[in-house]
Amino acid sequence: MSKIGLFFGTQTGKTEGIAEMIRDEFGASEIDLHDMSQVSVSDFDGYTKLIIASPTWDIGELQSDWDGFFPELDTMDFKGKTVAYFGTGDQLGYSDNFMDAVGMLEAKITARGGKTIGYWSTDGYDFTESKAVKNGKFVGLAIDEDNQSDLTDERVKAWVAQIKKEFA
Repeated sequence: MSKIGLFFGTQTGKTEGIAEMIRDEFGASEIDLHDMSQVSVSDFDGYTKLIIASPTWDIGELQSDWDGFFPELDTMDFKGKTVAYFGTGDQLGYSDNFMDAVGMLEAKITARGGKTIGYWSTDGYDFTESKAVKNGKFVGLAIDEDNQSDLTDERVKAWVAQIKKEFA
């Protein structure tokens, strides 16, 4: 398996912590972590497999580093790239826009040619709306450390096992 580039934005450190869990579950040698606060367009070069990660911030907004980088995505070609997504959010406090940031990133990257893998069931979540739901599933792993932190380890392990197969 070729190396995977995992690009994450983080505000409070939760998304970075999940990124590290995913890297460790895959095997540290399989994934390069990239903090969006220090990324340029060229950092995506050389990866055909990507994991894109962002918390949904405030009321359905992109995390600040992703927000600043978002226009750069319009200059990038994701054809030939397979992309998995995960996000962190609060499904109870922000029920009307749970995981919206992941949905916005997935829509943009898919429009630029990226192939999405890692769809995740909405079962076990309690939210009203999400831009990250397509065909009844999340476009990637949804993590709620505020209300369901007890499920995080189990969800990460199951999702990593799933995307390992899908990346193969």
